[in-house]
Amino acid sequence: MALAEIVRFQDVYEADLAAAFLADRGIDVDVTERFQTTVDPLMQRALGLRLMAPSDQVEVARDLLARAARGEFAADDEDDLPPPDLTTRNLGRGMALALASSGAFWGNSLPRRLRTVHWAGMTLILGIVALSLITALSL
Repeated sequence: MALAEIVRFQDVYEADLAAAFLADRGIDVDVTERFQTTVDPLMQRALGLRLMAPSDQVEVARDLLARAARGEFAADDEDDLPPPDLTTRNLGRGMALALASSGAFWGNSLPRRLRTVHWAGMTLILGIVALSLITALSL
């Protein structure tokens, strides 16, 4: 049977979630362009990921995805995640701002830019340029 496009996604994770949702409801679905978009993530925006299904199941799949987008399949139970601790989050933001102003960043996951040695190097270069301009203008 010929495959037809159900929908096109720009993100591999959204495509996988939609494919799992449709497969759970009995739709025989295939995510195309998976290899190209996972090898080079920039290709996700260029190619997109298509969900393909047999042509006789396409309308049912589109209807299921539209109903899911409206929240028809959402559960009424509460989320089991605890509420965020705003005190810790605000403390972390304050420390990050304080350290960012000193030329470093807080934490290992953020790049360290413009350390003290960088500032010293830039000051030295600017001083040399200023001194050379002053001597050039005085001649």
